[in-house]
Amino acid sequence: MSFKDKKYTIKRNAISKDMARFLYDYLLLKRKTARTMFDVKFLSPYTEYFGVWNDPQIPETYSHYADIVMETLLEDLRSLMEKETGLVLLPTYSYCRIYKNGDILKRHKDRQACSVSTTMNLGGDPWPICINPNSEEGYVQGEKTGIHQVQDYVPSTNPGVKIDLEPGDMLIYSGCELEHWREPFEGNNTGQVFLHYNNKSEPNARTEKFDRRMHLGLPAWFKGKVKKDTTIGNLKNYIQKKK
Repeated sequence: MSFKDKKYTIKRNAISKDMARFLYDYLLLKRKTARTMFDVKFLSPYTEYFGVWNDPQIPETYSHYADIVMETLLEDLRSLMEKETGLVLLPTYSYCRIYKNGDILKRHKDRQACSVSTTMNLGGDPWPICINPNSEEGYVQGEKTGIHQVQDYVPSTNPGVKIDLEPGDMLIYSGCELEHWREPFEGNNTGQVFLHYNNKSEPNARTEKFDRRMHLGLPAWFKGKVKKDTTIGNLKNYIQKKK
């Protein structure tokens, strides 16, 4: 199955099962640590550096934008992604979640920073992902800003293709073109990481590089706030003006 032909492909054992287990255990511990720090009010509920439970796409489920470890994985797997897709890619951002029983991922297509994406299973209970190979079906009605475009999405009724991933496996797909979703989760927990890239030849690729941050690893607050070549001194001045 070729990405060039079908706009999606499956890469088995993209990372080792030992590495997948390590990343899953890391996320479980980080979720536990974040929950404790939020509960004792050591962290503000508006702080996103340790992950959040207020992602509108999956409410009350632990999610994390641009975790440092996952951002490192994003860059480290870029050469493999380029080999599998035949494209020159620019990294945009990573996103990870630990899904819980009853969660559902509604049918959707991704925003501009996700023209080439992967979802990787890290561990926990199995949860297939579904993908609609027909890029003409499903569309976004109107224009949305922010991380997700689910609210204005008009889904198809195509049953799609159900794909099972073992820990370390990943589905590579054209996130902006192919509708994807998950049915209600019947397990207890499962850890997934999403790694997003853009095709370098696309018009918006350089604008969306690093998801409009100065570099990988920075939280969402930095999107579009400062230019890539901003000095530390200028950044401090910028922050002072915002206070």
